[in-house]
Amino acid sequence: MSGNPCPSLLFAEENQPASDTLYFERRLAGQGFSVVAGLDEAGRGPLAGPVVAACVVLPAGCDHERFQDSKKLNARQRQKRFTELHECGARIGIGECSPREIEEKNILQASLLAMKRAVKDCLAVGLPDFLLVDGTFSVPISLPQQALVKGESKSASIAAASIIAKVTRDRIMARAHVEFPCYNFIKNQGYPTREHREAIAAFGPCPLHRRTFKGVREFITDSAGKSAVPHQRRLWP
Repeated sequence: MSGNPCPSLLFAEENQPASDTLYFERRLAGQGFSVVAGLDEAGRGPLAGPVVAACVVLPAGCDHERFQDSKKLNARQRQKRFTELHECGARIGIGECSPREIEEKNILQASLLAMKRAVKDCLAVGLPDFLLVDGTFSVPISLPQQALVKGESKSASIAAASIIAKVTRDRIMARAHVEFPCYNFIKNQGYPTREHREAIAAFGPCPLHRRTFKGVREFITDSAGKSAVPHQRRLWP
Protein backbone atom coordinates (compact mmCIF):
# COMPACT_ATOMS: atom_id res chain seq x y z
CA MET A 1 0.00 0.00 0.00
CA SER A 2 1.42 3.36 -0.97
CA GLY A 3 2.64 5.66 1.74
CA ASN A 4 4.32 8.37 -0.29
CA PRO A 5 2.89 11.62 -1.59
CA CYS A 6 2.03 11.65 -5.27
CA PRO A 7 4.61 12.91 -7.77
CA SER A 8 4.40 16.38 -9.26
CA LEU A 9 1.40 17.37 -11.32
CA LEU A 10 1.54 16.85 -15.05
CA PHE A 11 0.81 20.59 -15.26
CA ALA A 12 1.23 23.51 -12.90
CA GLU A 13 -1.47 23.62 -10.23
CA GLU A 14 -1.00 27.34 -9.71
CA ASN A 15 -2.21 27.96 -13.27
CA GLN A 16 -5.75 26.91 -12.37
CA PRO A 17 -8.24 29.79 -12.58
CA ALA A 18 -9.96 30.00 -9.20
CA SER A 19 -13.45 29.56 -10.65
CA ASP A 20 -12.63 26.71 -13.08
CA THR A 21 -13.31 23.46 -11.23
CA LEU A 22 -12.95 21.42 -14.44
CA TYR A 23 -9.42 22.72 -15.07
CA PHE A 24 -7.66 19.48 -14.17
CA GLU A 25 -10.19 17.25 -15.91
CA ARG A 26 -9.94 19.36 -19.06
CA ARG A 27 -6.14 19.39 -19.07
CA LEU A 28 -6.03 15.65 -18.53
CA ALA A 29 -8.48 15.09 -21.38
CA GLY A 30 -6.10 17.07 -23.57
CA GLN A 31 -3.35 14.60 -22.63
CA GLY A 32 -5.46 11.62 -23.68
CA PHE A 33 -7.15 10.67 -20.39
CA SER A 34 -10.80 10.36 -21.36
CA VAL A 35 -12.23 8.96 -18.11
CA VAL A 36 -11.07 11.08 -15.16
CA ALA A 37 -12.49 10.22 -11.74
CA GLY A 38 -12.58 12.20 -8.53
CA LEU A 39 -11.97 10.40 -5.23
CA ASP A 40 -12.80 11.52 -1.70
CA GLU A 41 -13.73 9.99 1.63
CA ALA A 42 -15.94 10.78 4.61
CA GLY A 43 -15.50 9.66 8.20
CA ARG A 44 -11.84 9.86 9.14
CA GLY A 45 -12.52 11.78 12.35
CA PRO A 46 -15.50 10.01 13.99
CA LEU A 47 -15.23 7.68 16.97
CA ALA A 48 -17.71 5.24 15.41
CA GLY A 49 -18.81 3.85 12.08
CA PRO A 50 -16.99 3.08 8.84
CA VAL A 51 -14.88 5.34 6.67
CA VAL A 52 -16.64 5.67 3.30
CA ALA A 53 -15.06 6.64 -0.01
CA ALA A 54 -16.59 7.54 -3.36
CA CYS A 55 -15.25 7.52 -6.90
CA VAL A 56 -17.13 9.72 -9.39
CA VAL A 57 -16.73 10.30 -13.13
CA LEU A 58 -18.86 13.24 -14.24
CA PRO A 59 -20.56 12.93 -17.63
CA ALA A 60 -19.46 15.26 -20.41
CA GLY A 61 -21.48 18.45 -20.61
CA CYS A 62 -23.06 18.24 -17.15
CA ASP A 63 -23.57 21.37 -15.05
CA HIS A 64 -20.47 20.75 -12.94
CA GLU A 65 -20.59 24.07 -11.06
CA ARG A 66 -23.41 22.84 -8.81
CA PHE A 67 -21.10 20.18 -7.34
CA GLN A 68 -19.21 21.79 -4.48
CA ASP A 69 -17.31 20.62 -1.43
CA SER A 70 -19.86 18.72 0.69
CA LYS A 71 -18.74 20.66 3.79
CA LYS A 72 -19.98 23.87 2.16
CA LEU A 73 -23.48 22.43 1.64
CA ASN A 74 -26.17 21.83 4.22
CA ALA A 75 -27.83 18.41 4.57
CA ARG A 76 -30.73 19.29 2.27
CA GLN A 77 -28.41 20.60 -0.44
CA ARG A 78 -26.22 17.50 -0.22
CA GLN A 79 -29.24 15.23 -0.59
CA LYS A 80 -30.33 17.15 -3.68
CA ARG A 81 -26.89 16.98 -5.29
CA PHE A 82 -26.64 13.29 -4.38
CA THR A 83 -29.85 12.62 -6.31
CA GLU A 84 -28.72 14.78 -9.22
CA LEU A 85 -25.46 12.86 -9.52
CA HIS A 86 -27.34 9.58 -9.79
CA GLU A 87 -29.76 11.06 -12.33
CA CYS A 88 -27.23 12.85 -14.58
CA GLY A 89 -25.41 9.72 -15.69
CA ALA A 90 -22.33 10.04 -13.48
CA ARG A 91 -20.29 6.90 -12.92
CA ILE A 92 -20.29 6.23 -9.18
CA GLY A 93 -18.36 3.74 -7.08
CA ILE A 94 -18.55 3.29 -3.29
CA GLY A 95 -16.03 1.69 -0.94
CA GLU A 96 -15.81 1.48 2.81
CA CYS A 97 -13.71 0.10 5.65
CA SER A 98 -15.35 -1.14 8.82
CA PRO A 99 -14.42 -0.11 12.36
CA ARG A 100 -12.51 -3.40 12.78
CA GLU A 101 -10.48 -2.73 9.64
CA ILE A 102 -9.77 0.81 10.82
CA GLU A 103 -8.49 -0.58 14.12
CA GLU A 104 -6.23 -3.10 12.41
CA LYS A 105 -4.86 -0.90 9.62
CA ASN A 106 -5.03 2.64 11.11
CA ILE A 107 -7.33 5.33 9.75
CA LEU A 108 -5.02 6.59 6.99
CA GLN A 109 -4.45 3.16 5.47
CA ALA A 110 -8.15 2.30 5.87
CA SER A 111 -9.13 5.51 4.06
CA LEU A 112 -6.84 4.69 1.14
CA LEU A 113 -8.19 1.13 1.02
CA ALA A 114 -11.77 2.43 0.98
CA MET A 115 -10.80 4.63 -1.99
CA LYS A 116 -9.30 1.61 -3.78
CA ARG A 117 -12.55 -0.28 -3.22
CA ALA A 118 -14.54 2.67 -4.57
CA VAL A 119 -12.47 2.64 -7.78
CA LYS A 120 -12.98 -1.10 -8.16
CA ASP A 121 -16.72 -0.62 -7.62
CA CYS A 122 -16.67 1.22 -10.96
CA LEU A 123 -15.63 -2.02 -12.73
CA ALA A 124 -19.15 -2.70 -13.95
CA VAL A 125 -18.99 0.40 -16.16
CA GLY A 126 -15.24 0.38 -16.79
CA LEU A 127 -12.33 1.65 -14.73
CA PRO A 128 -11.30 5.31 -14.91
CA ASP A 129 -8.00 5.97 -16.66
CA PHE A 130 -6.89 8.76 -14.29
CA LEU A 131 -7.67 9.53 -10.65
CA LEU A 132 -7.81 12.93 -8.97
CA VAL A 133 -7.50 12.19 -5.25
CA ASP A 134 -8.34 14.56 -2.43
CA GLY A 135 -5.44 14.94 -0.02
CA THR A 136 -1.72 14.26 -0.22
CA PHE A 137 -1.47 10.49 -0.64
CA SER A 138 -1.90 8.13 -3.56
CA VAL A 139 -4.39 5.26 -3.70
CA PRO A 140 -2.87 1.74 -3.70
CA ILE A 141 -3.96 0.85 -7.23
CA SER A 142 -2.11 0.73 -10.55
CA LEU A 143 -3.74 3.69 -12.24
CA PRO A 144 -2.28 7.12 -13.10
CA GLN A 145 -3.31 9.54 -10.37
CA GLN A 146 -2.65 12.86 -8.72
CA ALA A 147 -3.38 14.06 -5.21
CA LEU A 148 -4.79 17.55 -4.74
CA VAL A 149 -4.73 19.23 -1.34
CA LYS A 150 -8.19 20.70 -0.69
CA GLY A 151 -9.23 18.98 -3.89
CA GLU A 152 -12.96 19.44 -3.20
CA SER A 153 -12.56 23.14 -3.98
CA LYS A 154 -10.35 22.58 -7.04
CA SER A 155 -12.04 19.71 -8.89
CA ALA A 156 -15.75 19.23 -9.55
CA SER A 157 -15.15 15.48 -9.77
CA ILE A 158 -13.63 15.38 -6.28
CA ALA A 159 -16.41 17.64 -4.97
CA ALA A 160 -18.99 15.23 -6.42
CA ALA A 161 -17.20 12.33 -4.73
CA SER A 162 -17.25 14.22 -1.42
CA ILE A 163 -21.03 14.57 -1.70
CA ILE A 164 -21.58 10.89 -2.49
CA ALA A 165 -19.29 9.76 0.33
CA LYS A 166 -20.81 12.10 2.92
CA VAL A 167 -24.45 11.30 2.14
CA THR A 168 -23.76 7.56 1.93
CA ARG A 169 -22.03 7.58 5.31
CA ASP A 170 -24.72 9.72 6.93
CA ARG A 171 -27.32 7.19 5.81
CA ILE A 172 -25.27 4.35 7.30
CA MET A 173 -25.11 6.17 10.62
CA ALA A 174 -28.86 6.94 10.51
CA ARG A 175 -29.49 3.19 10.25
CA ALA A 176 -27.04 2.60 13.10
CA HIS A 177 -29.06 5.00 15.25
CA VAL A 178 -32.02 2.63 15.07
CA GLU A 179 -29.92 -0.16 16.57
CA PHE A 180 -27.96 1.97 19.04
CA PRO A 181 -30.17 5.00 19.86
CA CYS A 182 -28.38 5.91 23.09
CA TYR A 183 -25.44 7.42 21.13
CA ASN A 184 -27.65 9.63 18.92
CA PHE A 185 -25.72 8.68 15.76
CA ILE A 186 -28.43 10.25 13.61
CA LYS A 187 -27.34 13.64 14.94
CA ASN A 188 -23.59 13.28 15.50
CA GLN A 189 -22.76 10.65 12.79
CA GLY A 190 -20.24 9.19 15.22
CA TYR A 191 -18.19 12.38 15.61
CA PRO A 192 -16.80 13.17 19.09
CA THR A 193 -19.42 15.64 20.23
CA ARG A 194 -19.81 16.20 23.95
CA GLU A 195 -23.10 14.31 23.97
CA HIS A 196 -21.53 11.36 22.16
CA ARG A 197 -18.50 11.22 24.48
CA GLU A 198 -20.78 11.34 27.51
CA ALA A 199 -22.85 8.47 26.07
CA ILE A 200 -19.71 6.34 25.63
CA ALA A 201 -18.77 7.04 29.25
CA ALA A 202 -22.27 6.12 30.43
CA PHE A 203 -23.03 3.07 28.28
CA GLY A 204 -19.60 1.94 27.10
CA PRO A 205 -18.64 1.43 23.43
CA CYS A 206 -20.85 -0.49 21.00
CA PRO A 207 -19.62 -2.71 18.11
CA LEU A 208 -19.52 0.32 15.79
CA HIS A 209 -17.00 2.21 17.93
CA ARG A 210 -13.34 2.40 16.87
CA ARG A 211 -11.59 0.86 19.86
CA THR A 212 -8.14 2.33 19.09
CA PHE A 213 -9.41 5.93 19.03
CA LYS A 214 -8.94 8.27 21.98
CA GLY A 215 -12.34 8.77 23.56
CA VAL A 216 -13.18 5.08 23.08
CA ARG A 217 -10.07 3.10 24.03
CA GLU A 218 -10.22 4.39 27.61
CA PHE A 219 -13.42 2.36 28.04
CA ILE A 220 -12.18 -0.92 26.50
CA THR A 221 -11.36 -3.44 29.25
CA ASP A 222 -11.33 -7.21 29.65
CA SER A 223 -13.09 -9.24 32.34
CA ALA A 224 -10.28 -8.42 34.77
CA GLY A 225 -10.69 -4.70 34.19
CA LYS A 226 -7.45 -4.36 32.22
CA SER A 227 -7.14 -2.45 28.97
CA ALA A 228 -8.08 -4.60 25.97
CA VAL A 229 -7.42 -2.16 23.14
CA PRO A 230 -6.58 -4.10 19.95
CA HIS A 231 -3.12 -3.82 18.38
CA GLN A 232 -2.87 -1.37 15.49
CA ARG A 233 -0.26 -1.17 12.75
CA ARG A 234 2.19 1.65 12.58
CA LEU A 235 1.36 4.58 10.29
CA TRP A 236 3.28 2.88 7.47
CA PRO A 237 3.12 -0.96 7.24
